[in-house]
Amino acid sequence: MSILIVSVILLAVPVILVTEIMPVDRAAIGIIVALALSGVMTPQEAVLGFSNPAVITVAAMFLLSRGMVRTGGVEYVVEKVLHYSRGNRNAAVTIVLLMVAGASAFINNTPVVALFIPIVLGLSCDYDISPSKLLIPVSYASILAGTCTLIGTSTNIIVSDLSAFYGYGEIRMFELAGLGVPIAVIGLILIFIFSPRLMPAHISPLCDVEDKENKQYLAELIVPRGSALIGKDLMGLFASGYPSLVTIEIIRGIHIIDPVDEPVVIAADDILLVKGSADDLVRILNAKVVELPHAEEGIRFGKAAADDLIVELIVPPQSSRIRERLLSTNLQGDPDIHIIAIQSRRLHYSEQKIQNVRLRLGDIILARCSRHKLAELRRGTDFIIVEDIHHEIIDKSKVKWAISIFIGVIAAATTGLADIMVCALTGVLLMAISRCFRLRDAYRSLDPPVLLLIVSTIALGTAMEKTGAAQLYAETFLSLFEGLGPEFVLAGIILFGQTLEPLPLELLKIPARKAGHRFKDSHSLTVSDLKQGLLHAHAFSQIR
Repeated sequence: MSILIVSVILLAVPVILVTEIMPVDRAAIGIIVALALSGVMTPQEAVLGFSNPAVITVAAMFLLSRGMVRTGGVEYVVEKVLHYSRGNRNAAVTIVLLMVAGASAFINNTPVVALFIPIVLGLSCDYDISPSKLLIPVSYASILAGTCTLIGTSTNIIVSDLSAFYGYGEIRMFELAGLGVPIAVIGLILIFIFSPRLMPAHISPLCDVEDKENKQYLAELIVPRGSALIGKDLMGLFASGYPSLVTIEIIRGIHIIDPVDEPVVIAADDILLVKGSADDLVRILNAKVVELPHAEEGIRFGKAAADDLIVELIVPPQSSRIRERLLSTNLQGDPDIHIIAIQSRRLHYSEQKIQNVRLRLGDIILARCSRHKLAELRRGTDFIIVEDIHHEIIDKSKVKWAISIFIGVIAAATTGLADIMVCALTGVLLMAISRCFRLRDAYRSLDPPVLLLIVSTIALGTAMEKTGAAQLYAETFLSLFEGLGPEFVLAGIILFGQTLEPLPLELLKIPARKAGHRFKDSHSLTVSDLKQGLLHAHAFSQIR
């Protein structure tokens, strides 16, 4: 009866996942609940997957990936390499695919693809390429490269953990590279050759309407006494550290200086009227070389409280603050809100002071705000709150830390200095301590549906083993290849895995001793053969 119940659940899983009649996370929870309610597993056994090292490792890799993205580690490398494409369309596409593949070999696929989507869209506009010809190839390049290393994709880590659990030994960091790298190289070549011909050529409307500049905010920054900027020439002042910032004018006492007309040396108490991206505005304030002149006395932007967020406040049609001066609104006097800058389509950068700006419909205020204050703002109708900007801001001052920590994790795991789970958790701790990210914010990078699916399939695999279903399936599967060599079994596993990929990997477990007796002596299967067959079958099943 137990085998029948497990078989019904096993058959229902791919149907649910393929037809998408319910979300992945609900299906995963449903598997756990069904196994527990049916009595096939005890409640403790059903949730044992939550403590599985593979689940912890995958979660830690999500956080490490977040640290690399948040500090601009991947973006930094991408920008450097794209610089060498020198306007050549094919070279740019090749570099993008290689960068996606290189990053995906060591970083979870999802954040890598997410990072490259805006790059690909920009590339499609700059080189007049349909984005539909690039987006799918980028996704496939990421999947292909994920099969090259242990940490390239979460499923590789799961297989390694299962292999160790059943006595076959753990997978080394680059053990899959022998097969994964040739497959990835061949796949990338085929993608480069055939994707322009096979992918649809949809026209992107973004190229016609996109603002060629990134979102720019108008801000006032005052140079405090003791600032490292004092005495420096304004021309090219921000070029190296804050490239998006452009100084519109300098207010020195009662004088207004146009930096374009005359060379200017920065002096204490100068007020710089600048425009630039949120990234660079937040970064220069964190560097404490400038301050906000309209902030309250004694308040510094520096190391903000743990509960503070960088948010955008959008002025909606029903706002009562329309036509009010920005610094006359209730935002200015609130100790939990600090206005950084404003962005407006109808705002001319000739405004002498940010306090002269009157709010208009659709204006966007960049501000630092405490989390508890956001709840109060949400209850009102004056502003629409957009928190995503906080999680999109790149803090490049920590990029060296993030890259060093990430390389250290890979090196430690590769050399066997410590277990992959311990290495990953250590990397997360070091990134949190070095402020590459704040853990509370980094938790957003976790992918609960993926983690829940891993937990549920581990539970289902355990149920298959406990009830004897795995043994029954394995023997039935092997009977199809009676008298044939291991290469046929491997081919069968690959085809079976390709057809039923959503099923748990435990389904592919073949008892080594029984398998060895089923085949000719000259082609008997060894434990190593079975281990490699399982790993390679899953690697192939990822290439879709």
